[in-house]
Amino acid sequence: MSDWRRWATRMAHSVERRVDETRARLAGAQRGARRIVAYRGFGNADEVFASGRVLANPPPAQGSAADGWWRNLRTMLRHLESDEVPGARVQLAIAGTRRDAVTDEEGFFRLWIRPSRTLAPTQLWHTVGIEVTEPIHPDADRVQADGLVLVPQPSARFGIISDIDDTVIRTDATRLITMLRRTFLENARTRLPFPGVAEFYQGLHAGDDGTDANPIFYVSSSPWNLYEVLDEFLTVQSIPLGPLMLRDWGLSERGFLPRAHSEHKLGAIRQILETFPALPFILIGDSGQEDPEIYRDVVHRYGGRIHAVYIRNVTRDPARARAIGELADEVREAGSVLLLSDDTLAAAKHAAEHGWVGPETIRRVAAAVSSSAARPG
Repeated sequence: MSDWRRWATRMAHSVERRVDETRARLAGAQRGARRIVAYRGFGNADEVFASGRVLANPPPAQGSAADGWWRNLRTMLRHLESDEVPGARVQLAIAGTRRDAVTDEEGFFRLWIRPSRTLAPTQLWHTVGIEVTEPIHPDADRVQADGLVLVPQPSARFGIISDIDDTVIRTDATRLITMLRRTFLENARTRLPFPGVAEFYQGLHAGDDGTDANPIFYVSSSPWNLYEVLDEFLTVQSIPLGPLMLRDWGLSERGFLPRAHSEHKLGAIRQILETFPALPFILIGDSGQEDPEIYRDVVHRYGGRIHAVYIRNVTRDPARARAIGELADEVREAGSVLLLSDDTLAAAKHAAEHGWVGPETIRRVAAAVSSSAARPG
């Protein structure tokens, strides 16, 4: 970064901090915590990663299928206008171990914990108790939450890492106006996943015989402020839940903008793969941004651990399809496979051929895709 950009970044960060401090003074002598947004974490038998955010504003209301665009817009703006609590002291507890953390300037806490008791191997999710010890908002009594961390069971044969926007849910990230309309004027109950995604992910999670409990991780460049929206969407649409690894869009001393899309995704994927060194993975993304290139790099770096790369074709650009075809050749030479497809069914059939999902998954995905195609409009 050049000297002038470094200076400008620091000045902008200083202005933002002063604005936050002024808001805190207007709200009272001390802006205290009202709630904790506990993010789904993950780990192994030795160590788990827990994270979340401490906020001073109350939670926005959940949406309903009957909400109009104005209500959806208002709710989304409330999600984006987070009132973070920097410097809050947080205590986390799991399996007989307690650890303390302090939130950063954007209200985030992140912590690796070594449980003193063995986590039950028959459980996929384990509870982390989280409590803010100070400062507490005058209107709040105790600020507590239960976080969840995923620890793959011995039955897991592989893991899944999936993008969200234009992979699970139609966003049209390459078309700004359409993307903004979908994001701001709809909600978790009115937006729909691509046909067959829920059935396919359920099949991958269950595995060929239905008992694998293969873990699913979601890596997206969406901001952390949308965590609750995306988590609600997965729940409502019956898509298997997993840790969501999103991106901090706040201004810091490091720069005006969030980390680059590829830098963020590669970092998150590396963290997952290195936490579970014995587990192979399936990678799922779309052609709209850099997923094929990012996943190609992952295949090269972790040769032999990537079963397959599934890319949804959302660009309809022949040049882009040719470029991805060249990437598929690279992936094949590196010992894996990259499949570019227009719908979920092609990926599901490929997975079934390799024993990663059962035949019932194919029937369910085919029915979902066929039903969607038959709908008017």
